[in-house]
Amino acid sequence: MIYLKSLLSNLYILAFLSGLITFFIANRIYPPLIWTLRHKELMDEPDHRSTHGEITPTMGGVGIHISFTFTLIIFASIIGLQSEDLIRILALMGATMILLFLGVKDDLVAVTPKKKIMGQVVAAAIVVLLADIRLFSFEGLMGIGVLPYSVSVLFSIFVLVAMINAFNLIDGVDGLAGGIALVVSATFGIFFLLNNNPLFVLVSFVLIGAIIGFLRYNLSEKNKIFMGDTGSMVVGFLLSFQALAFLELNALETSPFSVSNGPIMVLAVLSYPIMDTLRVFVLRIRDGRSPFSADRNHIHHRLLRLGMKHKQVALLLVFVNVFLIEFAFLTNDFLIDTQFLMVLGTVPFVFTLPFTNVRKLLPKMFA
Repeated sequence: MIYLKSLLSNLYILAFLSGLITFFIANRIYPPLIWTLRHKELMDEPDHRSTHGEITPTMGGVGIHISFTFTLIIFASIIGLQSEDLIRILALMGATMILLFLGVKDDLVAVTPKKKIMGQVVAAAIVVLLADIRLFSFEGLMGIGVLPYSVSVLFSIFVLVAMINAFNLIDGVDGLAGGIALVVSATFGIFFLLNNNPLFVLVSFVLIGAIIGFLRYNLSEKNKIFMGDTGSMVVGFLLSFQALAFLELNALETSPFSVSNGPIMVLAVLSYPIMDTLRVFVLRIRDGRSPFSADRNHIHHRLLRLGMKHKQVALLLVFVNVFLIEFAFLTNDFLIDTQFLMVLGTVPFVFTLPFTNVRKLLPKMFA
């Protein structure tokens, strides 16, 4: 055990082994989980909004949560985290447990939006208040610096709840939610590695292993399973948790590595779920409907109507998300408000370009 603890003191080995073992655990969980869901007929049946034509097991988030939680506990016990980090892990597990049960109930019998939001607020408050993971400062964006404690708490809870629901909305085609989650968690994970933070390294790379294990079956033709609300809420929460942790570490003067304009980097990393959610909300309000009403007007729906397949849609949107992260990184020497406007203009353009009539954007000579 002493040798293992010494080995895992190298955070790169910790990241690799924790992700690998989580992947193997997830691989062992999904076959019996899929069999049980089929046997109990806990399936997602296609309706007018579905992008699939066959009934498919849902609640893939159960496998993600079990493999994530089990591996996180094992590795946290081995490396011997400080008491502050242990409290954060306990708060995180408590919050994700609430979201897991909320998602399972919603996948089985449906939960009213009001009750769902209330459960999400409770989960977010646990992490913000007990683990003290919150947004401390806007770093000068729009002239806003350090936030008062009450504003910081309320805004952080809002961010967590908003991202839970935004991530839930993008889970519409095979591989998309999982692919975006991989990009986001890997980006934050590399930052945590460079800052020598074992707790957040564990959270990022254990989640990566759990997501890869899920994607193996989500992308399968014969043994497919959907993430479901069970998974999208838990994963969306864990990604926004990492985003707040990133902003906390990035603002510390003692951090070995930091990037300029941290809030803008977070917007770029989470650009797809943010962009897609804002877009459909605006379109629904424009049409006189509730922003929470369901439709088939998400970006992935538009791409499917162009004749693209699920994997092609997922790959394209993941690639665009990576491009925007790189764009934000390359422009982070600009003033924060300038970079904010640059990213704000680029994000909607690149995500909607594939289904935009480009000729309308060009001079008439190209018409």
